[in-house]
Amino acid sequence: MTEPGGNGIEAIVSDFGGVLTTPLLGSFERVQEEIKIPAEYLGQALRAAAEERGDNPLFELERGEMEESEFLELLSINLEPLLGHRPHLHRFREVYFDALDPNEPMIELMRELKASGLKMAMLTNNVREWEPLWRSMMPVDEIFEEVVDSAFVGCRKPEGRIYRLTLERVGIAPKACLFIDDLEVNCEGAEKAGMKAVHFRDNEQAIAEIRTAVGAPAGG
Repeated sequence: MTEPGGNGIEAIVSDFGGVLTTPLLGSFERVQEEIKIPAEYLGQALRAAAEERGDNPLFELERGEMEESEFLELLSINLEPLLGHRPHLHRFREVYFDALDPNEPMIELMRELKASGLKMAMLTNNVREWEPLWRSMMPVDEIFEEVVDSAFVGCRKPEGRIYRLTLERVGIAPKACLFIDDLEVNCEGAEKAGMKAVHFRDNEQAIAEIRTAVGAPAGG
């Protein structure tokens, strides 16, 4: 097959949150402000629940093994001894998405890469109940031919299985796929699966590295 983007890259596999959106940290900070939970308490509550269950409940949520309501109830129970009261987390999703915006420069780059002939896929760790919200933020199906959502396939990044599943759906050799994610551990997982990876830190850095990787002109 002729390499549409040059440099041997035939497919792009992009993360969603933190790459095609504004940083997720800002959304978590907004949630903490809204429900008045110190950041360290959120981490402590998740660790306590993980010790009790044998797995991080956030990971279970992202694999679709737990409903959002169950996750929020579990989080609330484990926050109670830290806060001295049980917090109301029913607005978690609403507050989180209110603070999240599309990352337009990266979305435009994805459009450009698709137009160049590259096969486009999205690989996201996400929450089943959140799918309508995040899909409404951008033209997902217009840009991406394949969407692999952890909550619907029962595995999550950086587990090896989800990269193998994505590669099967894309149907292109790992070495010809460029993976983009804002978490280094997820990039490492992709590289173990044989893909090339760009660790997204900011638009300027990532866009330049992606263009170099696919052999595209620096200015588009």
